This record gives sequence, C-alpha cells and structure tokens, in this order.
Amino acid sequence: MKTHRPLPRLAFGRALDRVGAGNSRELPAEVAVALSYNGSTQAVMMATPADLVDFAYGFSLTEGIATADEIDSVEVVETPLGIDLQIWLKEPAEERQRARRRSMAGPVGCGLCGIDSLEEAARKPRVVPDSGFAMTPAQIMAAMADLTAHQPLHDTTRAAHAATLWAAAGGILAAREDVGRHNALDKLIGALAQAAPVEGALVLTCRTSIDMVQKAAAAGFPMIIAASAPTATAVDMADAAGITLVALARPDGFEVFTHPHRIANEAAHVA
Repeated sequence: MKTHRPLPRLAFGRALDRVGAGNSRELPAEVAVALSYNGSTQAVMMATPADLVDFAYGFSLTEGIATADEIDSVEVVETPLGIDLQIWLKEPAEERQRARRRSMAGPVGCGLCGIDSLEEAARKPRVVPDSGFAMTPAQIMAAMADLTAHQPLHDTTRAAHAATLWAAAGGILAAREDVGRHNALDKLIGALAQAAPVEGALVLTCRTSIDMVQKAAAAGFPMIIAASAPTATAVDMADAAGITLVALARPDGFEVFTHPHRIANEAAHVA
C-alpha cells in the first residue's frame, strides 16, 4: 500500500489555483490496521501503511503484551478493508494475552483507547535505571536540527509525526513516521526491539503526553526530547519513571522539566 497520494485542491493566498494538472498535494494515507494475536483481534488502529512489522513489535511491547523474544512471527495481510497484522505469540505470552484480552479501537490521536479501568490509565511506568547516559546542550540542539533530515513523509505531505533515536555514537540512528504520534513511537520501539541494543535519547516532533512517557519508559529510554510542550501529568510521569524530559526543543534552545542530571557540562563532556 502507498504511504501517500496526490489529491487536487485549491490554494489561496496567492493567485487562485484551479483544480487540474499540477494543482494537487500529496497527502498521507490513513489505513485501518488490525493487530491480531493468535487469531483474535486485539486492536484496530488508524495508521500509515509503512513499517508495519515494526508497529506489531512495538505495540506488543508498549502494551505489555509480549517482548520481541515472545513473538513467534508477524504476517502483514492486506484485505479490502485494511491491513491485518497477524501476530503469533509464544507461551507464556499467549496465556497472558488470553487472561487480559480486551477490545480496543483507536483513532490516530488516541494513546489510551480501549482501556477498561482508571487504574490502567494511570498505571505506574517502568523505572528507567540510571546508566550514566547524558547529553550536552549542544548535542540536544544538534539532535533537533538533525531531525528535519529524517522526515521524508513529512517533507512530502506536511502531515506526519516522527519518532527517532539519537545516540552519541552517530547522532540519529533510527527514525519512523506515521500520521499518529503514538504509532510512530511504537514503530520506532519495534524496530529497536529487533536490533542490537543501543542506548540513546528519544527525539519527537510532537508534544509529550502521559501515554508517550509510558511507552518511552517501557522501551527504557533515559531521555525524551520533544519539539512541543508536555502536559503536566506527563512531567509527573517522567519524574516517576526516572526519565529526563526535555521539551520545547529547538536548534537554538530547550527547557528541562525532570532529572536534569543527564544534561552534561559542555567542558566535561567527551564525545
């Protein structure tokens, strides 16, 4: 399936464009993606039809369904109505899934859709251990500047979020995009779960909400760097998870809301 396609439009603010050849805009695709575990549908999310195996792994991890080692296989099946991600779990993940199975239906802007209790919405995050990871202010600003080079779908459509991994060894090492910010993060986490471990910061194009922090904590990110402001509850969650939360980040500045000890002194830092 294509990730984007051209659609005709009128553009105002200059000379009036007429619909026709050359007067179209590329827009991202938004497809129903079912995540099915051992034959039973767990969730239906609206997502960009790219990196779907990564999406399956990341969603499984951040929802607490299975780790990468507990997934036996993933098959991407296109249907007339959308895409079915058929995920097959090993034991005991299959037993856990049967015990907690619930129905979910998620639009792209939803990160806690389908949960069945207030306790689950406010569940305590995994605490990320302090490994000594740190970034200098210059590195944080450089990461935000480099982010624009890793958003091809956004460059084409101006309508996609990105989640990326920054590591000291080489800057931004992995990036995933989607019309949904939660989907983009799940795709990134899924890609990283299938590769050799690399510690680094999560760099986001979007705001940081409580569910984004929960996902970041599940994946073990010690730092989140986001372009937009966080919610107050997200700050509380990041503090509880031991995550350094950097927000309103730009190539020329940023704000730190939690655990500032990971902001290294420029003079003392060794790249």
